[in-house]
Amino acid sequence: MTAPFAWIRPEPHGIHVAPANCWIDPSQPVANALVTHGHADHARGGHGRTIATPETLAIMELRYQTREGGLPAHYGETLRLPGDVSATFVPAGHVLGSAQIVLEHAGERVVVTGDYKRMPDPTCPPFEPVACDVFVTEATFGLPVFCHPPIEQEIAKLLAARERYPERCVLVGAYALGKAQRVIVELRRAGHHDVIWLHGAMERMCRLYEELGVPLGDLRLVTDAKKEELRGAIVICPPSALNDRWSRRLPDPITAMASGWMRVRQRARQRNVELPLVISDHADWGELTATIEEVNPQESWITHGREEALLRWCQLHQRRARALALVGYEDEDD
Repeated sequence: MTAPFAWIRPEPHGIHVAPANCWIDPSQPVANALVTHGHADHARGGHGRTIATPETLAIMELRYQTREGGLPAHYGETLRLPGDVSATFVPAGHVLGSAQIVLEHAGERVVVTGDYKRMPDPTCPPFEPVACDVFVTEATFGLPVFCHPPIEQEIAKLLAARERYPERCVLVGAYALGKAQRVIVELRRAGHHDVIWLHGAMERMCRLYEELGVPLGDLRLVTDAKKEELRGAIVICPPSALNDRWSRRLPDPITAMASGWMRVRQRARQRNVELPLVISDHADWGELTATIEEVNPQESWITHGREEALLRWCQLHQRRARALALVGYEDEDD
């Protein structure tokens, strides 16, 4: 008799769906890949065939020059894979195009979340819980200390700093895929409709978001601005540019960073961040545990972060769980 869930196996470089000869978010090139979203710790070029949402395929083409072998999977669409395996992509709420992958075979259902969050995000569809037998969950912020505040609170802090120091600019470090666009849209929702200035590395992804139906308002490049135009302005840049020579052209910038890691003061100090903004595109501790309770799987497989604490929580709540030993998955400055 075949053991339960023997058809899906965690391997160091990804999750192997054996009957279909495919891999989920593999960290090395494979013949058949199912990709949850476009961040570099989940997506890469070099696969023979890549199945992902249309938005993720567009993001991968921009970032990794993957122009061939893409097969789009729309939300809610069920694909029939070899070996009598079906795969359905449902929203994960992480970034534009992000998806959970629902796999069914031999009467068993496995949900692989990739990265996800439960907080509302106007740049992407919200997470949809799917009942399952095995729930493969991330644990980037899998410690009780991580409790993300409402994003409106953090955006208010950003706008207050701008008002308080009109002779300076606010320089916000934000990851180029997802975080930057979310911050921009939340600023617009809060009533900030002035020009938002961009580091050059942010432009192409922002333009792609607009092409894919996410309006971002008036965006311009810092290189096109005079220094006086940037006083009282908000500037978005990659986290690596916060203390780079590039920032010296700006008028006495207030350095801010949008990341769930800004909950940890030492992280803010290490980056010389004056204005930490606790804004994350990952589920916090409360969302992780509440989601496991809502989905109510027979077993949870935990990966991508602080597996030990979430594993212990499952044990204390009489829930079967195991930690996976996948390699190549990082938090990418969230």
